Amino acid sequence: MKAKVAILAGSKSDAELLEKTVSILEKFGIETISDYISAHRQPERLQQFINENDSQVACYIAIAGLAAHLPGVIASKTIKPVIGLPAGGAVGGLDSLLSIVQMPKGVPVATVGIKIADNAAILAAQIVALFDEEVRKKLEEYKKELSQG
Repeated sequence: MKAKVAILAGSKSDAELLEKTVSILEKFGIETISDYISAHRQPERLQQFINENDSQVACYIAIAGLAAHLPGVIASKTIKPVIGLPAGGAVGGLDSLLSIVQMPKGVPVATVGIKIADNAAILAAQIVALFDEEVRKKLEEYKKELSQG
């Protein structure tokens, strides 16, 4: 079974970032599972999603704005890597960035720049590439293309 990447957004207002992340991962041949689940309003649904999908995913991408608790809550419930994608917020996204990056000891969340879905997807692809040769080759080609401008 090929590993998948789970992409969760705390709100449908983050649909553009979720769709862009899925699109990039698909270019690397990585299957995704995605949903909109609020860590605050739907904690039981979030736990159910993790319970049902954790065994088949290599990592999670959590898109969150404002209070931005989704990435940290996911990280508290799995040993899989979690990538936080700040979606913006009250002060241009700086509030969500700081909420995601300032996790307590023992509950790490890798964090990319505000609204930079590309980096979240590429980081997830790099995690998958650790054990998927096809994805590794596609990433190597992608990096070559980057170097050629």
